[in-house]
Amino acid sequence: KKCDHDKKKNNISMAILYHSSSPTLLLTDLCLSVLFYSQRVEVRPRMACPFSVVVAIDFGTTSSGYAFSFTQDSEAIHMMKRWEGGDPGVANQKSPTCLLLTPDLRFHSFGFAARDFYHDLDPEEARHWLYFDKFKMKIHSTSDLTMETELEAVNGRRVRAIEVFAHALRFFREHALKEVKDQSSSVLEGEEIRWVITVPAVWRQPAKQFMREAAYLAGLVSPDCPEQLLIALEPEAASIYCRKLRLHQVIDLSLTEGEDLTSDTVCGFASDDFLRRSRHSRTFLVESGTGELWSELQTGDRYIVADCGGGTVDLTVHQIEQPQGTLKELYKASGGPYGAVGVDLAFEAMLCQIFGEDFIQTFKAKRPAAWVDLTIAFEARKRTAAPGRANALNISLPFSFIDFYKRHKGQSVEAALRRSNMNIVKWSSQGMLRLTQEAMNELFQPTITNIVKHIEELMAKPEVRGVRFLFLVGGFAESPMLQKAVQKALGRTCRIIIPHDVGLTILKGAVLFGLDPTVVRVRRCPLTYGVGVLNRFIDGRHPRDKLLIKDGREWCTDILDRFVCVDQSVALGEVVRRSYTPARMGQRKIIINIYCSTTDDITYISDPGVRKCGTITLDLPEPLPPPGAVGGAGAGAERREIRATMQFGDTEIKVTAVDVMSNRSVRASIDFLSN
Repeated sequence: KKCDHDKKKNNISMAILYHSSSPTLLLTDLCLSVLFYSQRVEVRPRMACPFSVVVAIDFGTTSSGYAFSFTQDSEAIHMMKRWEGGDPGVANQKSPTCLLLTPDLRFHSFGFAARDFYHDLDPEEARHWLYFDKFKMKIHSTSDLTMETELEAVNGRRVRAIEVFAHALRFFREHALKEVKDQSSSVLEGEEIRWVITVPAVWRQPAKQFMREAAYLAGLVSPDCPEQLLIALEPEAASIYCRKLRLHQVIDLSLTEGEDLTSDTVCGFASDDFLRRSRHSRTFLVESGTGELWSELQTGDRYIVADCGGGTVDLTVHQIEQPQGTLKELYKASGGPYGAVGVDLAFEAMLCQIFGEDFIQTFKAKRPAAWVDLTIAFEARKRTAAPGRANALNISLPFSFIDFYKRHKGQSVEAALRRSNMNIVKWSSQGMLRLTQEAMNELFQPTITNIVKHIEELMAKPEVRGVRFLFLVGGFAESPMLQKAVQKALGRTCRIIIPHDVGLTILKGAVLFGLDPTVVRVRRCPLTYGVGVLNRFIDGRHPRDKLLIKDGREWCTDILDRFVCVDQSVALGEVVRRSYTPARMGQRKIIINIYCSTTDDITYISDPGVRKCGTITLDLPEPLPPPGAVGGAGAGAERREIRATMQFGDTEIKVTAVDVMSNRSVRASIDFLSN
């Protein structure tokens, strides 16, 4: 507000382009620049895929991996090779999302290799190494994300987040390129590869831009070729793959009338043998059309994809359009931080309750590698937790934990457990915590309750009612605890489907998205976006504190000119056009502030809930002299019109611009990170 007030006081020259009877001016950072209001919406055709191979990276909170497909043989999706370390007998499971940097901040290793090396370090030496895990959550939880946002390693040292993400993406780039080249009969150039990176659908524009900037830094693609990199939304990718499913590739958790909940209606890790067999084959074939599962769907039928990952749960509602098999989003993506990490945090809170928060924090700081060992031990046992399990789950406590507690507290771990009065956790003489079924329920329940509640709330919305299918995907969807809860709550409402390779569903769908980005034809806007403009002041309609008098004319400031509204349906390729003109002759840059809101019930950019979220920058080249002009640039020049075209139907917001008089492209960029 103060900034806008200062602008009002400055004597800045304005030019006005009239549109119908009401001129509209744009309020910007550097100047008052003119807005020529254009409501036209145009749909432009998409180009055919010019790439030879598509490589998709599923960058998850707890685990990550890549897959690829050659455009000449697009029905074959090749999964990544088995990683160093990991579980024996699993040919291509994803790698844990953990990164290790040396004490002088150089890249050392990623995934199983990072985890194992860090585990083997001497405790004193480990304190100097930087180990990062589950760091993707930071990007979701940071409200003011910038290029300078930092991540904290297990030992407390901080590094710029963009560098951590770039290290991880660079690792995937090197592994994927080597594998693609091994399987390719021809020599591939860098520009022949299209890269796809997955992000949660609930991520806002700054987080998506952050991943793109990290990919540029990692050398996946050049900033000069942005179209070579696609950002895929995780539940959307899963939905694209689910279109291809056949009946033998899924497990149906739906309950028929009179059927009750029995343990064998839950798949979970009972399908482990199937998973292991299927994972030995590293090439998956997908249907050329839609799979037979969809033959039951009629035109207009809708379904939900619930992507239950490590960090977030993402829900998307789609309609499949026959006969072309394209997808239409029916309701804006929703979800929240209800991933499997919530169970880990509940376990840490339980440890704090037993041993004291001060001790747990000291142990994490002084013995970071041992703490990581403890979390890995819990993760392994967490996966086997199932409803109705009779025997307790044993969690091995590292020797250093037992020893450290005795030296710091002067008593044994067993004594601490007894003193805590926590009857649902027992002590084993073999050095293990024994978690009863009641304890596991207590750890899982808050996270699972959030997920079920969110799905139920979504299904109650008018736009979503009548859902036929609910697809559960993502790593957490493998949990029998989650499956049972969803089945109990929704098993009679709709068909609950879990693909066999549930942890790889997003990865395969991301490859399919890279092969054909036009498959999702209509999306919903997650927010209202617009810019602040000046309109003619109307007494009685506009408040007096918005009045600005300029050159004898009365203007109302701070009016929001909407580009798109929250939950608005936007088709792929639809564009919003606005024309701007520089306020001053010789001006070389126009900077336009973008504002956003979670509601559409707004009039001014100063209304509650409206925030500045980004900027559009138009770089203005030296104007060309008119034909026959003497005296170089600017001689006889009239005021220029710059036409900006914005796209809201893709997974990212894009902007292009052209100088109307010369028809030359103007360098245009949209930035959500450097506010």
